[in-house]
Amino acid sequence: MEMGGPPAVAVKKISPKAIIYQRFGSQACYTVEEVQESIQNECPGLAIPQKGPCLYRCCLQLPEFSVVSETFKRKKDAEQSAAEMALLKLGINDATDDTTVQDPWDELVSRLSYLFSNEFLKSLHPLSGHFRAALQREGRLNGLVPISVLAVYDTKFSSLCKSINPKVESNPLLIMSLMLKAASRLSGSVSASEEQLSMKRENPYPPEIVQSVVDQQSSLLDSILIKVVRIPYSVEKTVEPLTLNVASNGYYLDIIAQELGLTDASKVLVSRTLIFYRTIGKASSEKRLYFCAPESCLGDSSSELLHSTESVPLNGSLNARASYLSGHLIYGHAILASIGYTWKSADLFYEDVSLHTYCSKIPSGVYKLSREAILAAELPGAFTTRTNWRGSFPRDLLCTFCRQHHLSEPVFSNVNSLESLPESPGLQKKLKVTESGNAETNGGGNAVGDGKSVAAKGTFKCEVKIFSKCQDLIIECSPKESFKKQNDAIQNASLKVLSWLNKYFKKLDMPLEELTSSGDVLDIQFHPQFFFKEFSLCMSVNGTVGDTVCPITIEGPDSGVSPSNGYLVCIIYTICLVTEGEYMKELIESNEEFEFEMGTGSVISSFEAVATQMSVGQSARFYMDLPPQELILASARDSSRVLSLLTSRGCSLECSTTLLRVTEPLEDRMEQALFSPPLSKQRVEYAVQQIKESCATSLVDFGCGSGSLLDSLLEYPTSLEKIVGVDISRKSLTRAAKIIHSKLSRSSDATVPSAGLKSAVLYYGSITDFDSRLYGFDIGTCLEVIEHMEEDQAHLFGDVVLTSFCPRILIVSTPNYEYNVILQRSALQSQEDDPDEKTQSQSCKFRNHDHKFEWTREQFSQWASNLAMRHNYSVEFSGVGGAVDREPGFASQIALFRREGECLRNVDVTHNYEIVWDWNST
Repeated sequence: MEMGGPPAVAVKKISPKAIIYQRFGSQACYTVEEVQESIQNECPGLAIPQKGPCLYRCCLQLPEFSVVSETFKRKKDAEQSAAEMALLKLGINDATDDTTVQDPWDELVSRLSYLFSNEFLKSLHPLSGHFRAALQREGRLNGLVPISVLAVYDTKFSSLCKSINPKVESNPLLIMSLMLKAASRLSGSVSASEEQLSMKRENPYPPEIVQSVVDQQSSLLDSILIKVVRIPYSVEKTVEPLTLNVASNGYYLDIIAQELGLTDASKVLVSRTLIFYRTIGKASSEKRLYFCAPESCLGDSSSELLHSTESVPLNGSLNARASYLSGHLIYGHAILASIGYTWKSADLFYEDVSLHTYCSKIPSGVYKLSREAILAAELPGAFTTRTNWRGSFPRDLLCTFCRQHHLSEPVFSNVNSLESLPESPGLQKKLKVTESGNAETNGGGNAVGDGKSVAAKGTFKCEVKIFSKCQDLIIECSPKESFKKQNDAIQNASLKVLSWLNKYFKKLDMPLEELTSSGDVLDIQFHPQFFFKEFSLCMSVNGTVGDTVCPITIEGPDSGVSPSNGYLVCIIYTICLVTEGEYMKELIESNEEFEFEMGTGSVISSFEAVATQMSVGQSARFYMDLPPQELILASARDSSRVLSLLTSRGCSLECSTTLLRVTEPLEDRMEQALFSPPLSKQRVEYAVQQIKESCATSLVDFGCGSGSLLDSLLEYPTSLEKIVGVDISRKSLTRAAKIIHSKLSRSSDATVPSAGLKSAVLYYGSITDFDSRLYGFDIGTCLEVIEHMEEDQAHLFGDVVLTSFCPRILIVSTPNYEYNVILQRSALQSQEDDPDEKTQSQSCKFRNHDHKFEWTREQFSQWASNLAMRHNYSVEFSGVGGAVDREPGFASQIALFRREGECLRNVDVTHNYEIVWDWNST
């Protein structure tokens, strides 16, 4: 009996989108994205996106896969294109042909008949390769094709089953029962095996067709070695690599069955395609999980397991890790492999699978893989600038995460508002913003309202929503921050969601109250009833690398060039597994040129802590405790050898690193390029001048950071006998102690400028807290610090320092916001050949990403004048960079407070600071 293709009776001609709706209904989710150059290219003079032709791209998300169309001028064309691409992937090669509207059961039977036809065997469909391999099997297995393979590898068949019963997606056994029912209507042409887990064609294929299959197979290699990953059901057992030896004239599923302890492939169930980092954006991937069919359903076609719509416990124990990867329950051992047949090829496709794959579904895992640094990299806590970010961008990471976890594509909603730039420095007026978010303008791009012409400056906020496949809202993020560029708003909102998810994956048993609280901090709300349902199968392997466990050894001379927060750092590093006792070492991970931004948490804490104590050219070695074994094995080059070391003896990680170079933040680079000497040196010289004029003997630097001011003061002859620094960062204080101690140790000679210094102390604490040990110093400095605080904290600091610390003189400097226009315009002119730098400068609202505010001259004057009036101080204003009589004033504005009269009062002993480093000349 010759079985041809499925019969088709033309009824009407319908569009690709209509066909998709017939088969998937509301499960088909279309997301149209606007594509235009305005996100990347902004007018140099105005922060307004360019007007131009707008194109549209559509992402169609179906239960099994997603497709993305090309760009079109009309939204509906993009949607139809995406639908047509999906139909091609479903095996419907001409979506514009006359299409038959049939009952799903009739279509299912017709499709099954077609799969066992001569025509299909000769085709280059991925499933036809399994039919050809089945004809090479011997004995009773000859011609038998596992039902799970039919269900998984023919997307059209699978979609028909889902239209009959949507629950088949969460229960792989249910789809098998539907196929058996369809086969019963083909009695005499297709039959099921005794165990009801395989099917075969009743009438033999013609000899010439079988011979062509044999000839095709004989042209292949005798055998193929393929690396796979074995995932035991017990979390106490390690995920380990295996190598399969697949014969060219055999069936690879039979080999996988043997590794699972089964007799043949009919007892192997196959998961849907798994999405991992390296497969995102590709048309196809063969990474799948292979696991055992339940023993209780073998040989029993009426088994409740085959017909149940609920999840039923299978043989063995729940495999939490495999269940997490697949998205449905898996019991017993599983094998993760990338092997199978692909479109338009008769050859067996395969690629090696490593434990890189295993850790790529964790929020930070994809970022680690994009950096090729599983042990060293961490998902950064802040998106600063495009030029400083390394690895995949937050939006891409979030989209990848949603695809991997079978969620709908994230929905990004941009809220655009407009505010004004001042016509002249000091003048700030607001534009009238309509409900649609557009300012009323006069055709030339300037606002109309009060008769004054001001340039429009757009700001953006981005809201992110994540839905399940059933369109249940799971997570929504509504950041309070606004950005000059739409892209920056999207990236920052995406990073908030990723950071919150990362916290959850690191602690899956986190109490609801704690999860809610951490979401509030990141402006995130979630819906527990849907959230926990979607992530109920998650199995975290997202452990952190251990802390340093022994002293750090630093070698090489101090070059004086060291990193601090905001700097871009480049290092060489190696991480080795070393054993105790009988010393053995195995390289785990290395990188010849690894860059990261200090202060954003983009590397493990140990690496950042070590880098703060090094200067360019120096090398360091230190040891760390072991992270979870999965992370080590995912990084290892020889995972088998590493596994034997881990299981046989005590181990730790030995880390070696060399600091290659550091690049200053944008603010520092602009200051060095545009001012001679740099603004930082001019601020130091201003402080030195005040010290000399006042004959000050004691100085406290509030917010001393890495000690740049204190270190610079030692280069000048002054009357200082005691210097003190206070900061809230231990890492910065550690670096400051090293620098200052090194310099003071060489200062015994009376000709050295700092030879008169008798005492130096560094304290850990907040400058808004009072400590009586710093009461009544001659001079207090707070240079370029307050802008890194929230404004209310800056006001609190001013009150505390003048009320409680009572220095005779206080010097406070902060950026002049009105000068930013000049700085950024000059930076753009000097960066015409570097588009990345140009983008970064255009996107800077403030001079540094860490600035919480920047004041105009009027705002700074009002703050300082009110402060002095309240606390019996006088104040005078000055600055460095620029001039007082030339617009827009100084680049760094300075307020110098002088105490009126003596400060005679009793002070209670209050020690709120912790001594980090204490030096005296004796």
